[in-house]
Amino acid sequence: MGKRRLQTAVANDSESSRIDSDGSKKRRPESLHVIREAGGAGISADDFSHKNGECDLNVASTSKSSFDKHFGYKLSKEEVKDLTKGKRKDKWKEKWEVAASNMSRCKWIGTGEQFMEKEDTYKYDGLERRLYKHWLTHMPDGGTDFQSSKQRSFFFLCNSYRDILHHNKKPFYLKGMEEDSSVTDAYIMHSLNHIFKSRDLVTKNDAEVVKLQVHTKDDMPKSVGFQDRGFTCPKILILLPLASIALRVVNRLIALTPSKHKVTSSKHKAVDVENLDRFSDEFGIGTDSMNMAESSQPRKSSNHSDFHALFGGNNNNDFMIGVKISRGSVKLYDDIYTSDMIVASPLSLITKIGEAERDKKKDIDYLSSIEVLIIDHADVMVKQNWSHVSTVIKKLNSKPSKQHGTDQMRIRPWYLDEHAQFYRQSIILGSHSSPEINALIDRHCLNYQGKVKLECKYKGVLRKASPQVKQIYEKFDANSIGDVDGARFAYFSTKVFPKMKSSFQGGTMIYISSNFEFIRVQNFLESQKASFCHLGENKEPSNISYDQVWHHQDSNKILLYTEKSQFYHRYKVHGIRNLIIYSLPERKEFYPELVNMLQGSDNMTTTVLFCGFDMLRLEAIVSSDTAKRMTDSDKDVFIIK
Repeated sequence: MGKRRLQTAVANDSESSRIDSDGSKKRRPESLHVIREAGGAGISADDFSHKNGECDLNVASTSKSSFDKHFGYKLSKEEVKDLTKGKRKDKWKEKWEVAASNMSRCKWIGTGEQFMEKEDTYKYDGLERRLYKHWLTHMPDGGTDFQSSKQRSFFFLCNSYRDILHHNKKPFYLKGMEEDSSVTDAYIMHSLNHIFKSRDLVTKNDAEVVKLQVHTKDDMPKSVGFQDRGFTCPKILILLPLASIALRVVNRLIALTPSKHKVTSSKHKAVDVENLDRFSDEFGIGTDSMNMAESSQPRKSSNHSDFHALFGGNNNNDFMIGVKISRGSVKLYDDIYTSDMIVASPLSLITKIGEAERDKKKDIDYLSSIEVLIIDHADVMVKQNWSHVSTVIKKLNSKPSKQHGTDQMRIRPWYLDEHAQFYRQSIILGSHSSPEINALIDRHCLNYQGKVKLECKYKGVLRKASPQVKQIYEKFDANSIGDVDGARFAYFSTKVFPKMKSSFQGGTMIYISSNFEFIRVQNFLESQKASFCHLGENKEPSNISYDQVWHHQDSNKILLYTEKSQFYHRYKVHGIRNLIIYSLPERKEFYPELVNMLQGSDNMTTTVLFCGFDMLRLEAIVSSDTAKRMTDSDKDVFIIK
């Protein structure tokens, strides 16, 4: 009896059956298919009924949850081989597409099995009852509009456990508070659901082990067959660029965690939180963080509201905090190895990685068992140092260097086989796409269930640019994406610069989005003995002020300006009469800002260099339809005025 029960109670299954340690297939008891809250059950789409616009809970579904299906699946050798080969493939091979709900002009494209065919098929397989009810109390009107909400749509996507790239999220600092909060709510609820499910599985298996100890008298280890954990405790990693954003996310996490007190009405009792005062002091605006924020500001304050919304808080980009979630309480600053979740900046983890490489007594084994990775505001991280993000991702799901008190018999087989990276879900969120972000999800996000990526058509931002400025788009040819930088530089040095050199007019700004291209152009101008200065993001305020005055007095004919400088400082430069956009800005909102700097002349001109491989950035600026016409046309010059 003990042996048969041991075989059928294994948590690791594939679809409706599982492979036992002896190689035989045994069907799991139906009771293990749904992980329950104490005294409760999982929730599926069938559990929702609507009366007077309200959601009620019916009898719980007994279908397997997406959590069970995803982590209970056993990869075959052929599947592992194919996934490993995927590391060498840079190409996104979409197999299906479906319109994105609540987002006009957008669609989701994906690989793997199609699971988004109809809106009414959204399921909440195993969603914790208390989480769901508590979530509704934090929504407008008590969640009466939940079925059609953005929170519900994105939670469904997260709950599929596919890799996700959402690069059209309107951030809070660009007046996108509602959309940003909806996405944040969804991934926080998904994280909480994952943590509760993982703990429920362990608790249930602990009880089964105790029963086996009572009913069996052999010497077989009682934990054999109950694989339900990784090497270490942390399962969720949330990467964020700034402490002020971490403050927003953790405060929302606290709000969405239900208390241990039963909800009897629309009112809810706040969850117990440990070390909240310390967290508020360190991540809020304290004396040190205020000094840091002030030192990062330009001497002349910018009038851009989005700039102040993003950088008006704690700009610290070196932080890490462990969070332990239990039913009814949240512990901040928990020991990192007993935490359920890690909220950190890439810089902080890079520092820890470097320390572990130099000192063998230190380690980063807490990254070995991450099952859900969330990178929010990835576009801001691109402007910090994206190589930090790439390095952190490469370190995830590696075998630990030490044992950390984990029962080795309870570790899931795919951890021991070093296949954890194929089970990890990666959710990448940002306001726009970039080559760095696309490369990350293509090369380092290898979820065996596939990937889902948002694709949108853009209206463009030309209407926000001054109509008094003549905009000239010049197209150059490039044979491949690898040739773009060289082709762009060749076009600039042979076609554009000779015209500038022959002109005696000053007041020309060259805008460059890439730091690599900036260095290349700067070296070229020096070799040509051109009269120029530049605004760099690392310049001291006094030097910046001097360069601005120098340029304004026409002592220099050319000013070099990078997108990173614009992002961090948003300088107001006066006296610009001609603008050359060497490479299109990644952030579309920067384009009209640049054009609108031009003033004081009847012949103000903006010249934009582009090629077919700049399609995504071009679409965001001139509109998707216009960009297609421009790239498909035989013409090389297009004038907009």
